[in-house]
This record gives sequence, structure tokens and C-alpha cells, in this order.
Amino acid sequence: MTPASFERVGTANETPQDQTFEPSVAELLRRNNTFAARFHDSELQVMPTRNLAVVACMDSRIDTFQILGLGNGESHIIRNAGGVITDDVIRSLCLSQRFLGTREIILIHHTDCGLQSVDEDDFRHELEEELGVKPWWSLETFKDPYLDVRQSIQRLLMTPFVPYKENISGFVYDVTDGLLHEVIVDRDK
Repeated sequence: MTPASFERVGTANETPQDQTFEPSVAELLRRNNTFAARFHDSELQVMPTRNLAVVACMDSRIDTFQILGLGNGESHIIRNAGGVITDDVIRSLCLSQRFLGTREIILIHHTDCGLQSVDEDDFRHELEEELGVKPWWSLETFKDPYLDVRQSIQRLLMTPFVPYKENISGFVYDVTDGLLHEVIVDRDK
């Protein structure tokens, strides 16, 4: 399957001619009022009941709670583009484990990820041309989500800031059928 590509919608200084944008905040606040009228989770604790942290891609097709059958309060969910292990993810996992009792980490990448179709060097060059400065952060693009899950697990195994490493699992979520496919890592290497 060819990964989805990010469609360029313009730079910060351009307005796309063929798209109309309407802010969502008013509608979302109305939805929040409906939610709050039926709110019953005020007794949830800050510590996740499954002692679980999940790192997943921010892709809008991924409902992490549904994919794993989790309920509110059972897990920390950390999301970013690609679900990759960055310094900020390590910071979040460090706090999650040291202060909030998590002991298990599940990584979820997915098929048809937009990051698979972005050329990092071209993107950085584009930003530098437009803004006069290269970003100081890496996009963490990849071609194969299975290989990138392995790399992400290795990063977690190598960092001193995540103390509980015995229960780290990685998966690739297939956006066409909803199944998780486990990625096995040889931890003896």
C-alpha cells in the first residue's frame, strides 16, 4: 500500500483558494456542554488504573481508546506525528512512570502514515526558504512503520529517563482492517 501523502494547503502567508475554513470552537463548546451535562468521571484518579502509557500517532483515523478497548482513566495517551519517540515523549514517559505509576508502554504506529511520504530534507529546506531558519527539531520521517516501531523501542531501551523497560510492546495498526500487528524486537542485541 502506498502511504497517504500530506497535501500541501499553503504556507503561513497563503490562503488556499479552493478550500473554505470554518473554525470549530463554537460547535465544540456546544458539544462540551452536552458532555458536561452527563459527566460522571469526576472520581477518576490522576494515576491510570492499568499503569499503562500508550504512545501513538496523532492521525485522526486512530481512536486509541477504541483500538485497545480502554476506558477513560485507564491509561496515559501520548500522541505526536508518527507516534515516534522524541525528547518530549521521553519527558512525558519519565513523568508518567516516576510520578504517576505507569509500568507498561505500548507503541502504536500505523499503515498509510503521512510521514512515510514526506522528504525531511526537502521540508526543512522549504521552511528555511520561507521563514529564514531551519527547524531545530527533526520530523522523524520513516518509510516502514514496522522498522520505525523497532527504532522507537530501542530508543526507550537506551534512555536512562524511562526506568521501567520490562513491559514495552510495539504494534502497527492497519487502518484498512483495524487490526494491530505486533512488532517483535530482539532485546539481546
